[in-house]
Amino acid sequence: MSSRRLVSAVVIAAAVGWGGIVSAEMSASVTSAFKGELVITKGELPEGKTDKDTIVKIKSERLKELTGDAKDDVVYWHFHYTAFLSKAGASQLKMEFYTNDKDKKFVADNRLDGVDPKSLVLSGDISINEDEGLSKGKTYLIKLVTDKDVTVASTPLVMK
Repeated sequence: MSSRRLVSAVVIAAAVGWGGIVSAEMSASVTSAFKGELVITKGELPEGKTDKDTIVKIKSERLKELTGDAKDDVVYWHFHYTAFLSKAGASQLKMEFYTNDKDKKFVADNRLDGVDPKSLVLSGDISINEDEGLSKGKTYLIKLVTDKDVTVASTPLVMK
């Protein structure tokens, strides 16, 4: 195994080990404001004094582009996500990455196990790298999909 692949495998294993899925409790008005959206941030979502304040703070923390870190000639991206699902019921989801162009080409995915099927809001951490199919400088459409291939949350994101 090349050192590049070994480092990649170690980082992925570490991310899976500490990047569990958490069901998050949010008010109905905050949840409905972001329904069907995947919110990408550097860390946990901020809370405001009111629901309106919380919505403003979440929008200000939301990332549209994410800068990766290069290690041994491979770029790694790590981010926190909060998914405001359009519908509950899945105990397993996949985070799929598609090119955000006319082709919408599938490039990578990451399985999310241990999902609470009753929850409409999920959060966790993801690490992904170039060896898994992403390219620096490209925009991707990230979708959370059920095992029945139903998209329950999505967002575009530029990988820098």
